[in-house]
Amino acid sequence: MPAPFLKSKKRIAAKEEHWIPLSDLMTGLMMMFMLVAIVFMVKVDSEAAVTKELKKQAEEQADRMKSVAVIYEDMRNNLYHRLQQEFRNDLPRWKAELDGDLTIRFREPDVLFDSGRFDLKAPFQAILSDFFPRYVHILASPEFRDSIVEVRIEGHTSSFWKDTSAEQAYFKNMELSQARTRATLEFLLTKTRLFGFERWVKSKLTANGLSSSRPQLKSDGSEDREASQRVEFRVLTNADERLAEILSASTK
Repeated sequence: MPAPFLKSKKRIAAKEEHWIPLSDLMTGLMMMFMLVAIVFMVKVDSEAAVTKELKKQAEEQADRMKSVAVIYEDMRNNLYHRLQQEFRNDLPRWKAELDGDLTIRFREPDVLFDSGRFDLKAPFQAILSDFFPRYVHILASPEFRDSIVEVRIEGHTSSFWKDTSAEQAYFKNMELSQARTRATLEFLLTKTRLFGFERWVKSKLTANGLSSSRPQLKSDGSEDREASQRVEFRVLTNADERLAEILSASTK
């Protein structure tokens, strides 16, 4: 066999020897690429499933919260209309008002207490004796009683206290407002007719003296001292508690 032919054959064999490992390498790389692609697709599908589940849970939570809000709003509206219907003829002569947030505000300081005193004046006692039994009869009715967490007696004063600094006046008025709400609570529990609702009232009724922390303001932004001296009855419902329970359950 001619020598040139042998040399050519050796060169071809050498090339094939180099080509085979390169072919194996390309095949291996392709397999690795396919494996990475499959893992990526599986991961994407898994994340999509997780995202879909989280979205479903968020929608269910939103629906539950919306349901609670609707129930609360219906209850609040029904209670407002019941209170408004019951007291609409009395509120003007009592110098009182019913707010949309269910607060009943007695806003005639000369009727409530003497200046600097915490004992209830006779006209205010007469008003409470008429108002409170009817108020309790509505709140403790089967329609509303399970939704009510607290009935707050809130005492408010102006920021004024003679011959004292603003800071001293605040604390003196805090003491006064607390004494007034306590006296009001004691009167309601001992001197008014509760018609068998005594236990329910004791479990819900609280006295809260707030000093001058929530003053009533005039149109020019200055304090209205007379309007700031008031007693309010405020209803708190369990709507916030139920929403908190839903949020807590969703994070577990």
